[in-house]
Amino acid sequence: MTENEGSGGRQTEDGPQVRIFDTTLRDGEQSPGISLNTQEKVEIATQLARLGVDVIEAGFPITSPGDFEAVQAIARGVEGPTVCGLARTHKADIDAAWGAVKEAARPRIHTFISTSDIHIEHQLQATREDVKGQARAAVALARSLCEDVEFSPMDATRADVEFTAEVCAIAVEEGATVVNIPDTVGYTTPEEYGAFITKLYELIPGLAEVTVSVHCHDDLGLAVANSYAGLLAGARQVECAVNGIGERAGNCSLEEIVMLLRTRRDVHGLDTMLDTKELARTSRLVSRLTGYQVPPNKAVVGRNAFAHESGIHQDGVLKERSTYEIMDATEVGHESNTIFLGKHSGRHALQDALEQLGFRVEGEALNQAFKRFKELADKKKQVSALDLEAIVSDEMREQTERYVLESFDIEAGSDKPPLARVAVKLPSGVTTSAEATGDGPVDAIFIAIKDAVGVEAELRRYGVEAVTEGTDALGEVTVVLRANGVLATGQGVATDILEASARAYVRALSNALEGAAVREAEEATAEAAGERSPGP
Repeated sequence: MTENEGSGGRQTEDGPQVRIFDTTLRDGEQSPGISLNTQEKVEIATQLARLGVDVIEAGFPITSPGDFEAVQAIARGVEGPTVCGLARTHKADIDAAWGAVKEAARPRIHTFISTSDIHIEHQLQATREDVKGQARAAVALARSLCEDVEFSPMDATRADVEFTAEVCAIAVEEGATVVNIPDTVGYTTPEEYGAFITKLYELIPGLAEVTVSVHCHDDLGLAVANSYAGLLAGARQVECAVNGIGERAGNCSLEEIVMLLRTRRDVHGLDTMLDTKELARTSRLVSRLTGYQVPPNKAVVGRNAFAHESGIHQDGVLKERSTYEIMDATEVGHESNTIFLGKHSGRHALQDALEQLGFRVEGEALNQAFKRFKELADKKKQVSALDLEAIVSDEMREQTERYVLESFDIEAGSDKPPLARVAVKLPSGVTTSAEATGDGPVDAIFIAIKDAVGVEAELRRYGVEAVTEGTDALGEVTVVLRANGVLATGQGVATDILEASARAYVRALSNALEGAAVREAEEATAEAAGERSPGP
């Protein structure tokens, strides 16, 4: 497919197509408590490529060596989408972004600076002229390194439209290929946002020759509605995140905007190139690796999205699904649970099933996955695709953890409080043990783990979800805690909820340690280059 000349990406040979710019790994990872390592980011990026997103904003390379490494790994190893790195208008940021993405088949540098007076005065402590000068220099430098350059006027929807147009015009003059209009604090309304973009088309010569993008936050619950309004006004790239994760209330939800476009093509004539059958799996993977659970009533990917409780609704659906369903559940991958293995299934059958799910597992990783599978198969009559996804993702996380749960045991009786014994391997490779009592078995396990690791932690949230239905279902435990001065999340999967709880707590502590290291690196970078802005 090629763009028609002069369309700015707004028209293709096959009709209007909307590019999906996924920022799960950049804006999404800035959500409190999320700390993904390089392997987890590559795993998500690989699934995003399978989903068919056009652009992966892989991170903010200047912020830490770990973020640089992750963006570089995605650029080197993930095929298909454009790989994008975020940068402020500082030379060091742009150089770092280019260093991280330059080995991608399709690299992009995304640079930004605020155009709202409140940001210019209080955050940048600069002037409008300074902003114009920095925007010009940054886009020119980025364009000298990379053919594909995106520019964002941060907090645009609270800025003067004429001044924002001046800055964006400079970016276009200097060679920006994409101009993104962020609703950074989720302040605007659909009517205002559509009118803002329409006005920019009127004020900026050449804007119709580049791709206009929308980036909306959900502070007022309007991120999807505002993004849709921007697309109706002529934008042809939408910036979004899986499950809507992101700063504060989050971003435009990828699955919601994609299915809005796909389902109501009769109204707007727009669509994306995504394989929507991968939406549910992508949602589950991101939820599992970030620890951010998907609400049951979440549109498109929530477990109740295609469930019917009302007798009237059930009667209608049994007679004709379209009476109460506007989408087919299979179109978004909700009924992907078709792979079943049993306790007699061998290693080859497991490997084949994992490949059908998109996991290429070999060597020792396959051995470990097979061991977990056999343990699960002894407890369940059938092991489903959802079970396999859960245990393989669980094993992949364990390989990169700083703390590793070696063993745990619980003694409980009616006449005494439960006693937990645990052994945890430290980053040094030394295994330490501890035992503790608590108000219940889970409390005892958590206290014993804290004692073994030697880290004080405050439990902020504890939740349990079933991966599949039935009394023999895998349990997925999510733990959110504060330790080492950061908020961190961990998840654990097992048929035994106590084992899953122990795994989740150890992983949360590992992520807290990783998060503290990243924070120290970010603070050092901020001191050297000025205050870090969170981005559009």
